[in-house]
Amino acid sequence: MQFGIRLHDAVNVPIEERLKVVKEQGFSCAHVALSKVISENSVADSALTPGYAMYLRRLFDQNELDFAVLGCYLNLANPDSEQLKSIQNKYMANIRFAAHLGAGVVGTETGAPNVEYKFEEACWSEEALQLFIKNLRPVVKYAEQMGVLIAIEPVVRHIVCNPVRARRVLDEINSPNLRIILDPVNLLEIYNYEKQDEIVDEAIELLGKDVAVLHVKDFVIEDNKLKSVPVGQGQFHWERVIPYMKKEKPFMHATLEDTKPDNAVAALNYIKEIYRNS
Repeated sequence: MQFGIRLHDAVNVPIEERLKVVKEQGFSCAHVALSKVISENSVADSALTPGYAMYLRRLFDQNELDFAVLGCYLNLANPDSEQLKSIQNKYMANIRFAAHLGAGVVGTETGAPNVEYKFEEACWSEEALQLFIKNLRPVVKYAEQMGVLIAIEPVVRHIVCNPVRARRVLDEINSPNLRIILDPVNLLEIYNYEKQDEIVDEAIELLGKDVAVLHVKDFVIEDNKLKSVPVGQGQFHWERVIPYMKKEKPFMHATLEDTKPDNAVAALNYIKEIYRNS
């Protein structure tokens, strides 16, 4: 596997320097949310030109890093038609950019049926799922036209909240350009974390063949709430996930989350040790 990092979790310096640090720390790829990493110039839709994409691609190549994920985490279930159109246009701009950039996938979570993008029980309704599928469909079609993969990330408090619903989205849209980012910790909450092994097994069974990227973090329980922490600092059973990925997904990108510059290397070494022993 190729282990990477969210670039906005790395040291806060211009991207040219940031990539050098990430490479020196031992990472081989990165998950990039442009607006969280780049402040010295515009990353508006109109700024995402082929030339800019190719400049970033050269930077990554010079540092021997893969551009694993171009993050575009916007709410495709927004019920406001004007806001939704703007959101879909932004996805399409990022997809065009990814085509010239050579990004592995354009990554997204799966939203909520409100303009605030916040959890409500309606997230788990059939109506919300169908709304998300309807609004995702033209984005996936555009990805097909541009030769780009788009990958959805199931999250327990979003519309695609479990492996069963994720499988339904894949099957109903039925596109080779629609993939999965698997973040197994994001499938857990305070009410189900004790069943983590069952949930992981279900995710691998239903989604394994379509997983394009793995997100790697951990969790602890504090004040009766589930809190995300760097891998190696919590109680997630990574030894249940890594063997499958090692066998079935050679050289797949796996990006760490929720690290800080002073603990990223320790987290990387922890997951690499599980990988070596799997």
